[in-house]
Amino acid sequence: MEIDLEGKVAIVTGAGRGIGRQIAGTLGAEGATTVGVDLRQDLLDALADEWEGQGWRGAQLACDVRIKAECDALARTVVERFGRIDILVNNAGVASGGPVESFPEADWDQNFAVNLKGAFLMCQAVIPQMKRQKSGRIVNSSSFAAIVPGLGGAAYASSKAGIHSLTRVLAGELGPYNITANCFAPGMIPTEMNHFAEADHARKEALLDTLSLRRWGDAADIANLVCFLCSDLASYITGSMIDISGGKLATQMPWLAYRPEK
Repeated sequence: MEIDLEGKVAIVTGAGRGIGRQIAGTLGAEGATTVGVDLRQDLLDALADEWEGQGWRGAQLACDVRIKAECDALARTVVERFGRIDILVNNAGVASGGPVESFPEADWDQNFAVNLKGAFLMCQAVIPQMKRQKSGRIVNSSSFAAIVPGLGGAAYASSKAGIHSLTRVLAGELGPYNITANCFAPGMIPTEMNHFAEADHARKEALLDTLSLRRWGDAADIANLVCFLCSDLASYITGSMIDISGGKLATQMPWLAYRPEK
């Protein structure tokens, strides 16, 4: 059994770095013509160099997912250049946080504009083409914070909980067109956005104590799941949020399993 994405055309937002870059590369390595999308041209240029070096098919395009006209233009460009859109991975995101009482309204709006509205607008942009094809895969980035939010994370957690509901509605509306919609909920994957890798030793140990698999996740873990959800192997999965957190809080006090008996 092999994941085969030959002939598929994918769009990955937030593809310039971190998990998004890993997702885009994994889809490209599996044969998908992959369009990496980001705001920063320097990141897109680095992505283009990687694509050329690997011999992968695709393109690197700038788009602000908060702006409907840019999302619509992106979708039109992809169809004009590659003829179809089979996969959309809504990965672009921000994660500013702070106490509700003092949290800046502008930061609240930014979380929702990028994390939730951006996914909504990108879905609007690609759905007509997927309907014409009568096939498609939409995969949205949620978060473990949508399941159990953290203190100071009201804006981020709320926007990611919104992704879960958006995904379920998409699944229902698009099922008749053979289009699936799913989302994934990563746990602790060290990235430039969350700074887990830069925490002090005590903080790292406390975080790892919440995991049934007591190790940091890797961007490749997420990318492999997304690749599966984008493939024909996942054709009967839709409307799901998949927890990919290493068993974070799967049981009470998971750290007890790692303590030697005395």
